[in-house]
Amino acid sequence: MIITVSRAAVIAAVAIAVPTMAEARTQMRAVGSSTVYPFAKAVAERVSRANPRLGAPIIESTGTGAGMKLFCAGVGQRFPDVVNASRRMKAKEAQACAANGVSKVTEVQVGLDGVALATDKRTPLGNVTQRDIYMALAKMPFGKPNRARTWKDVNPKLPALPIRVYGPPSTSGTRDALAELILTPPCEANAGMAALKKSDEAKFKAICTTVRTDGAYIEAGENDNLIVQKLQANPGTLGIFGYSFLEENADRLKGVAINGVQPSYATISSFRYPGARPLYIYVKNAHAAAVPAVRAFVAEFTKESAFGPKGYLLQLGMVSAPTPVRARSQQAARTLSPLNLASLK
Repeated sequence: MIITVSRAAVIAAVAIAVPTMAEARTQMRAVGSSTVYPFAKAVAERVSRANPRLGAPIIESTGTGAGMKLFCAGVGQRFPDVVNASRRMKAKEAQACAANGVSKVTEVQVGLDGVALATDKRTPLGNVTQRDIYMALAKMPFGKPNRARTWKDVNPKLPALPIRVYGPPSTSGTRDALAELILTPPCEANAGMAALKKSDEAKFKAICTTVRTDGAYIEAGENDNLIVQKLQANPGTLGIFGYSFLEENADRLKGVAINGVQPSYATISSFRYPGARPLYIYVKNAHAAAVPAVRAFVAEFTKESAFGPKGYLLQLGMVSAPTPVRARSQQAARTLSPLNLASLK
């Protein structure tokens, strides 16, 4: 059941924690995606310089899933105002929001990114297919225990390098994107798996998206810079993180092509790269009325000077969204039009 709360009631709830606007906190707080984190930090710095009286926005890298949990936990001073996300909000998260009185949420797409597969430049691996990745990382590829130890085991055309991949934890939006964009398509292409999806979707999802726990896939937390360091220190290993971190470390790392397509600005913006994905921020509308920095943050994030084709966020590795998407994002930032939570999957 979706619980609705009036605007007056929601603002009153904020006022309980923040007695008057004069006493209210003006320092905005955002949680969420490690991929969106560097972009949000850059935006926050601009907001802070332009609005010193509001205080510097607090940006925390918690991972998308953990950020959504914090964001949807309630309304009031102790709850975040914004959640950064490297995937779209899920239906179960929207239901949690509504159940806790977070009934009006604005969704703003702030650009594009890619789930990049990268390695040290000395590693003799330059191209893999989505099926190669699935066969290397899935715990039960096509329902059978994964016994592959090297990349050559999954594809005789690949080098005999041990399969050791550093990647995000289950709370990460990048992990969700890895499952949806990279692992699921080759799994679903199997006739048996396609049939299983129709008869038992939960089992299908488990077989197609559950990664190994035997050391071949190593959870490296929400710190993507740590993965970069691991790759440099351990040639022959691979890492999975947002394209922006590959772009930032292009002098030390190389991208591994997927299906023959290298991760790049051009391949992500055209969605030719299999790991291309949109990035979002979600705004708690009730807090926008009580914390002035929220509107300033959202407005700055959607300026052409930030996320347009020549915006400063592109220098950090963000890929600009198509013109119609940017126009919708700017409109959403101006009006804070609530998202239809029931429309989410």
